[in-house]
Amino acid sequence: MSVDSNADIEISAFTWVPDFAKGLVRDLRVRWALEEAGLSYRERLLDARQERPEDYFQEQPFGQVPIYRDGGIHMFESGAIVLHIAESSEVLMPRDPVGRARATTWVLAALNSVEPRITELANIDLFNADADWARARRPEVERKVRERLGRLAAWLGDKDHLEGRFTAGDLMMATVLRNLRQTDLVAEQANLAAYVARCEARPAFQQALAAQLAPFEKHQPADAA
Repeated sequence: MSVDSNADIEISAFTWVPDFAKGLVRDLRVRWALEEAGLSYRERLLDARQERPEDYFQEQPFGQVPIYRDGGIHMFESGAIVLHIAESSEVLMPRDPVGRARATTWVLAALNSVEPRITELANIDLFNADADWARARRPEVERKVRERLGRLAAWLGDKDHLEGRFTAGDLMMATVLRNLRQTDLVAEQANLAAYVARCEARPAFQQALAAQLAPFEKHQPADAA
């Protein structure tokens, strides 16, 4: 399954982003979930360098991507969308109550316990590296990220996935950890590095990544060539 202009499901995404954001925009999470679930979708592509169309804010109050539409279901926030898709896919969401609870827990853990630390570090490195406040702040932020990664690595141990088999929780956690690619922090934890590589090797991830990158190549601005 992949992008299909005639599909019922629609997601929003960007036509182009700078190199540092390619492969990291959050529509990737939704594309990946759809690929794992075997569901085709169509794209609503937006120019990230332009103001969003006014009607877009009626679907996404903050103007972000992705949004998700499937008939009468209109959603935003990647975590909520992934959990919704997971309801229709045993690949993403175990059918037993215990497995469902654990998969859901890890989706929220990735978004609430890990991603905020990583996002703060990425904002320093990518947007404020030369600022005096950022240079002063960065060691403490890195320490907190390293601490969270250490806890996560200890939980993972020698397991292939967070709960023994791939779920929506792994999908979300892997996409969060990929936001550290400007650092060596994941590589410091050998089992986490192997875990991310294992998730990225899944055919559904590769298909989702290729689908996100395709518009960027097509719409690359002349001044970015």
